[in-house]
Amino acid sequence: MPHEETFETVAGCRIRVMRGGKGEPLLFLHGASGASGWLPFMDMLAQRYDVIVPEHPGFGASDTPEWLDTVGDLAYFYLDVIDHFGLDRVHLVGTSIGGWIAAELATRSCEKIKSLTLVAPAGITVPGVRKGDMFMWSPEELAQNLFHNQEIAKAMPQPANEDELLVVLKNRLMTAKLGWSPRFHNPHLRKWLHRIAVPTLIIWGDDDKLIPTAYGTAYRDLIPASSLEIIPECGHLPHVEKAQEFTSKVVNFIQGAA
Repeated sequence: MPHEETFETVAGCRIRVMRGGKGEPLLFLHGASGASGWLPFMDMLAQRYDVIVPEHPGFGASDTPEWLDTVGDLAYFYLDVIDHFGLDRVHLVGTSIGGWIAAELATRSCEKIKSLTLVAPAGITVPGVRKGDMFMWSPEELAQNLFHNQEIAKAMPQPANEDELLVVLKNRLMTAKLGWSPRFHNPHLRKWLHRIAVPTLIIWGDDDKLIPTAYGTAYRDLIPASSLEIIPECGHLPHVEKAQEFTSKVVNFIQGAA
């Protein structure tokens, strides 16, 4: 599906946005690696939905505003984004740190959210279950640990020039600011996940070395009307590693929620 790329100013912050497809709106919130391009799973979803992919403030080509300190700030920002685009009954999908943002947003307001899909989200802790520490991994270790299929890990593109390297460093710096201490969680989030009042799908890879599947079970137990789907032979990025299966699960869930 063709898509367009624009820049929008929301709450005084200029952000890059990719958008394509037709149908009900689907807002996708990316993970720590950013949203550098229109990926195959986005194209698959755009066959059925109006897919909107903003690049978070502080990432990629988007501005880094002075007000950005926490994931909670991004949750409020994306409520403003929803208003900015005039979205209503939007399907909200977030992966990893984007899933954390989506969960924080939904605890604040579900008024304009029709369904919520969280893909291996950060945001909480599970006693006795250690997360991987991406800040301690080399770039090679990070690629290996994000995927079950090591052939995909080896094929992941590396920065081709200085501009692309600067984007990688910018994304990593903002990820560190948001997730350094405490490590990728908000100690207060689990207290408020019961406020999520829309159908919620939680998707996890069974070989996630960054955030183990026990976190998926914890999220499911904390969010009413939620279900957990585990994708076999898959790491932390189901939307990349198992794009077809991921897309099918999201589409089936949204149709069921309707």
